[in-house]
Amino acid sequence: MPRLSSVSRRDFLKTTSAGAAAISAGVFTGAAAAQSTSASEKLKIACIGTANRALADIDGVAGENIVALCDIDDTYLERAATRFPDAKTYVDYREMIEAEADRIDAVVVATADHNHAPATLRAIRKKLHVYCEKPLTHTVEEARLVASEAKKYGVATQLGTQIHASDNYRRVVEIIQSGAIGDVTEAHVWVGKGWGGGELPEKADEPPKTLHWDLWLGPAPERPFAAGRYHPAQWRRWWAFGQGTLGDMACHYMDLPFWALNLRHPISARAEGPPVHPETCPLGLKVEYQFPKRGDLPPVKLTWYDGNLIPKEVAGERVPGSGVMFVGSEGHMFADYGRYKLYPSDRFSSYEPPTQTIPRSIGHHAEWIKACKDGSPTTCNFDYSGALTETVLLGNVAYRSGEALEWDAEKLRAPNCGLADQYIRKEYRKGWEIV
Repeated sequence: MPRLSSVSRRDFLKTTSAGAAAISAGVFTGAAAAQSTSASEKLKIACIGTANRALADIDGVAGENIVALCDIDDTYLERAATRFPDAKTYVDYREMIEAEADRIDAVVVATADHNHAPATLRAIRKKLHVYCEKPLTHTVEEARLVASEAKKYGVATQLGTQIHASDNYRRVVEIIQSGAIGDVTEAHVWVGKGWGGGELPEKADEPPKTLHWDLWLGPAPERPFAAGRYHPAQWRRWWAFGQGTLGDMACHYMDLPFWALNLRHPISARAEGPPVHPETCPLGLKVEYQFPKRGDLPPVKLTWYDGNLIPKEVAGERVPGSGVMFVGSEGHMFADYGRYKLYPSDRFSSYEPPTQTIPRSIGHHAEWIKACKDGSPTTCNFDYSGALTETVLLGNVAYRSGEALEWDAEKLRAPNCGLADQYIRKEYRKGWEIV
């Protein structure tokens, strides 16, 4: 078998596309493994974003060859370049993907949310494997497009929901799917974080000389820089760049009921919170999603709470500041990233969990790296995580629309609410379009 470096990247990716497409669908046919590079061959990876959450992602793939780095903050970029002195550096990911596509295998995207889809789609369309931070995209429409394009181009994908690789999540899924608490008809998910609030700055500030502000804005409408209001981190509270606490945390916590209950698309969504602010996300939000039957599984109502609207009790049990509660016909179950408990306690005092059927993860980043090399499946591929992201972001669509939405997932529209369309999709600045 020729080494990856001795054949063109395009030819290699073309031969692995059949198996990689199966990855996008969450299955594996074995077609890719026979054609792909050996496990000992290191991937050539380009990283978009180099600090904060992006730094953790770089750490996760640092055992491969980091050959290109991109960041809009020169301070961050220089720090990363010191660690990887042979990597080429860029401040514009569009330029990097165009220039490097023929010599790299994969891209890690860890930017602010509004740049996720523009960067990811550019990489996918160059037939590059992609690891992208959560939420997968900034809009519902983007999530559908990213998942569709990943399948079309046959690339290995993974969403940055690292908790998905935890042993506890896997045990919870096995217990729920074993029927331990009977038919689950409700799931409650809550996180006591509050990304929201605030008004547009009254004055503009000069951006630091190390910050490429126009590139940070990317596809978002132009606005002046304001110190301490957007970069770094604070962007999550602004609709133009993030999706508040729901966008930040729901892909982590709603992932568990999505996995355990085999959820995909809701049929309705309604939200409660403070009056809608045109610029910033709410400090507390409650969203109710209704999911239909899935085969023999009953309909499910999934309720999300965040910020100052989180519950103190769920299903009659006192609960901590974040977690998931499954409510079934034979009991209920609390879980978070590191523990679980079954109720009523006396009924489950001698409970023995089922035999382990979901294997331990080799690591969330390692899963993706292995998939890039041999076509093995990833558990948070963009087909699965695209549907998860659509559902998460639909909650904010319902909140901003001010109506209980009937949801037509096939057509990607709320037939009872024309106002919702402006929040399902968005406009892009010239030069940053995604289609």
